Amino acid sequence: MTRLLDALTLGWLGVRARPARAVMSALGIALGIATLVLVTSIPASGQADLDRKLTALGTNVLVAQGSDAGETPVELPTSAAAMVRRIGPVDTASGVANLNTTVLRTSFADPNETAGITALAATPDLLGAIHATVESGAFLTPTLQRFPTVVLGHTAATWLGITDLDPARAPDVLIGGHRFTVVGILAKTPLTPELDQAVLVGWDAARSQLGFSGHPTVVYLRAAESQVEPVRSVLPATLSPELPGLISVSRPSDALAAKRATQSTFSALFLGLAAVALVVGGIGVANTMIVSVLERRREIGLRRALGATRGDVRGQFLTEAVLLSLLGGAGGMLIGLLGSIGYAASRDWPLVVPATAIGAGFSGAIVIGALAGLYPAVRASRLSPTEALATT
Repeated sequence: MTRLLDALTLGWLGVRARPARAVMSALGIALGIATLVLVTSIPASGQADLDRKLTALGTNVLVAQGSDAGETPVELPTSAAAMVRRIGPVDTASGVANLNTTVLRTSFADPNETAGITALAATPDLLGAIHATVESGAFLTPTLQRFPTVVLGHTAATWLGITDLDPARAPDVLIGGHRFTVVGILAKTPLTPELDQAVLVGWDAARSQLGFSGHPTVVYLRAAESQVEPVRSVLPATLSPELPGLISVSRPSDALAAKRATQSTFSALFLGLAAVALVVGGIGVANTMIVSVLERRREIGLRRALGATRGDVRGQFLTEAVLLSLLGGAGGMLIGLLGSIGYAASRDWPLVVPATAIGAGFSGAIVIGALAGLYPAVRASRLSPTEALATT
């Protein structure tokens, strides 16, 4: 313990005795550690922002529907959405039903102009199940869905010539010959484009006004991202235990695959850049310590002449190298954190500083200091007292 304290004291005195050289030496390792923090935190923040955007698209949305051999839609049980919600990893589920009726802007409109618009019965929980947002107006509420109101998909609204809603004078459309008031327009839903071309009628209103039977034809659900594939595999048997082959389920979205690919790519990038940064810092410390040994040969000779062993000399220079690396590492961590905070703020990214970067920064500083100081320390310890004192 005493030898360790002596080595630390001597090492610290060596650092303090040459402040300018210590600062320049620490600066080299500081730049390396700062680079380590920056090259891990900035890409990690960028990845977090990308993940956030991909998640907002609905990477964990699945679509289940029934169809026979002729691709004719098959009605699902009235409790289909509730059955799906009982699957553990499923966050929410909502059913819609094709009403198989026409949608017209007015009674004088040409039916062929709106032939691509689908009328669907929907419930208020559909919005959360498909990660959709309302661009104008409001969505169906438990109260609104009982009245003749409708929400338009983004493309359907354009085809019908309704691109914005005036609260003072709400437009209406004809669905199956019945007049429905437009209360909202959805924003685009990239992962469920079929809903962009649909008009959504309240579930209860569809039953009372349009003779809807209450059986959904499609179920939209949102599950935990890590469990999308297992949920997909059990959906057919859940919705139709007798004839699971009649149920088709969409495959996980390409956005989810892209998200997972970026995660693995970024991980490899982190490791490569961090390794380069640490090597650069280590070379700087090693170079400084070698020069220090050459310039302090007389000091080494005097210590040896006064009884210091080779181990004492090795410990002194090794301790100096580690202390320089730790000082540089602390400064580099601060520089890296400030740089990461500033860059993330300028790009409106969430700040992410991997815990491994902090741990690798400090542990890396110790290891680098030890490795960088090892050769200079051994070289200093091999100098004989007479040889060192004879150096001018």
